[in-house]
Amino acid sequence: MSNQGSRATARHYYDRISIAFHWLTAIIVVTLFAFAQTWGFLAKGTPLRSALQSLHISLGILLAAIIIGRIVWRIMHRGQMAPASTGLQEIAAKAVHMLLYLLLCTQVTLGFLFRWSQGTEPFRFFGLFSIPHVAVDPAWRSTIGGLHNNVAWAIILLAGLHAFAALAHHFVLKDRVLSRMLPAKNRGV
Repeated sequence: MSNQGSRATARHYYDRISIAFHWLTAIIVVTLFAFAQTWGFLAKGTPLRSALQSLHISLGILLAAIIIGRIVWRIMHRGQMAPASTGLQEIAAKAVHMLLYLLLCTQVTLGFLFRWSQGTEPFRFFGLFSIPHVAVDPAWRSTIGGLHNNVAWAIILLAGLHAFAALAHHFVLKDRVLSRMLPAKNRGV
């Protein structure tokens, strides 16, 4: 393959940093959701419930940092990626990606606001440091908590649709859309 052909093919795939951000985000989002669903079955004040909530907070802070990193990386590398498809598929893919970014940013913001509205315990990152407290009216706690829960479900449903579309591309359309987000050794190229 010529050097020019090699560059054209490489543009059809995401770089290692984008792939790492994608999969870290997916793993953390699913873990955060699972923790929140699990502690709902546990009695308040139990050690396991408290541990899951502490991990949820720390992973939420980590997710905030990853989202910021993803957005900065994406802005810095705009235009270096060839579209996976054309027409309506490309528009739909971009719309889903933008909506996922919007929901993730909203979710992280709501998580911070919810924690600050509780105002009872330090907002700690894996016990290493605390996030500075911002005064949020405790009267908003229930509203913010409800929104945080609803946005979580929206993210899970939209991410599930995103995963389903990727699998449909792989198994039904038999194109290389799914392989774009796999490390080079797993692409089969």
